[in-house]
Amino acid sequence: MPGAKPPGPTVQVFGTPDSQPTRAALRFFRERGIDVHLVDIRRKPMAPAELRRFIDRLGPRALAHESSKTWRDAGLGYIRIDDLELAERLLADQRLLNIPLVRVGNGVAAGRDEATWKSLVSSR
Repeated sequence: MPGAKPPGPTVQVFGTPDSQPTRAALRFFRERGIDVHLVDIRRKPMAPAELRRFIDRLGPRALAHESSKTWRDAGLGYIRIDDLELAERLLADQRLLNIPLVRVGNGVAAGRDEATWKSLVSSR
């Protein structure tokens, strides 16, 4: 169709609607006219395979919110855990995640990271 705009990137944001960093990610993509879909991980936790994709690409340390209350309440600030055990804990308790987790095609990002978000949408 002449004049039809090619479809833009599909963006998924995994987070919670009451999280300020999640809202910032949604606003970032919407301000650029990019369709964005929020997956509320409280209502619908991430599938293990989806979360594993983030862990494999970014590493479990990048996904862990080590300064969160949930992290401290779990006593994780006082123990040393290797990456394999950390990955298992993140899979078991998604409240430990550094949200938002953003997926654009095959690209992924964790936390509030506008520079990475820009590169994800500009590389599409």
